Amino acid sequence: MTQRMFVSEFSLPENSGKERKVYLGIDVGSVTTKFAVLDEEVQLVTSLYLRTQGRPIAMIQQGLKELATRLPPGAQIKGVGTTGSARYLAGVMVSADVVKNEITAQAVAALHLVADVQTVIEIGGQDSKIIMIRGGIVTDFGMNTVCAAGTGSFLDQQAQRLNMRIEDFGKEALQSKKTVPIAGRCTVFAESDMIHKQQMGHGLEDIISGLCQALVRNYLNNVGLGKEILPPIVFQGGVAFNQGMVRAFEETLGCQVIVPPHHEVMGAIGAALLAHEEMAMRGNGTKFNGFAVAEASFRTSSFECKACPNMCEISQVFRDGKVLARWGGRCDLWERASA
Repeated sequence: MTQRMFVSEFSLPENSGKERKVYLGIDVGSVTTKFAVLDEEVQLVTSLYLRTQGRPIAMIQQGLKELATRLPPGAQIKGVGTTGSARYLAGVMVSADVVKNEITAQAVAALHLVADVQTVIEIGGQDSKIIMIRGGIVTDFGMNTVCAAGTGSFLDQQAQRLNMRIEDFGKEALQSKKTVPIAGRCTVFAESDMIHKQQMGHGLEDIISGLCQALVRNYLNNVGLGKEILPPIVFQGGVAFNQGMVRAFEETLGCQVIVPPHHEVMGAIGAALLAHEEMAMRGNGTKFNGFAVAEASFRTSSFECKACPNMCEISQVFRDGKVLARWGGRCDLWERASA
């Protein structure tokens, strides 16, 4: 197997007590909510990784409260970026300076660490992505947001089935000497096949290694179908904690897979980098409305617009009973109405 490489970590800035410009990135997904703070030299100051638990507003507020206690003396937030499936909600809550999709944020973070990266593999709890980069530019991408068998939840479900902690999966998989093939096209088939393989007397570590291989096959046959996967390859997202998955990708692709430090918050790092870039170009102050957001009262709702036959579902967010923003329509009718 090829040697595994880990990129060296960001250095932490010294605490001088003087005012320090920092940039905040927030990545709100269906399973996890991530925060990253970078300084003026785009070095990581601090990061935070929380479970969304179906409560994105509460987790954004909780994260802001904790970040306020982690920032070094003199740190002043000069720019904020949001990304993830709830990027618009997060952007409205904190008055973000830039709101970008996950593909852009993940690619920017990967390029920051590995300048010549050509393929980004990103696997989260509920979705997975592949990003093709050529000459520093995103040329193609693929996403899987439907089938759980290609995401981290696939391994979570099987860990529960085996009465194991998901944190122990990777360590167990690395003990395998002979991987057992597992049908991984569907979580139902995988569970049935696991039971069959256990009844045949196969070792737990070999079955777990087989599960990792199954997820890799599913990912490459769906998300990566038709894509030219070229090294350097960077593996991002929470699933990259699993060393069994790293080994499975390396064995299948036949090349080195780079797991960057802080891979679980790369989306947030990308959002912070984009905020830093935006503020450098803009040259004026941030729109960030401060850490008081953590104590505000927010509420969301939606309704069906009947202004035309499109019947768009419009999402809206309220702060202290007042509409902050509306979005979701094919036209800007409701965006203009909430201005």
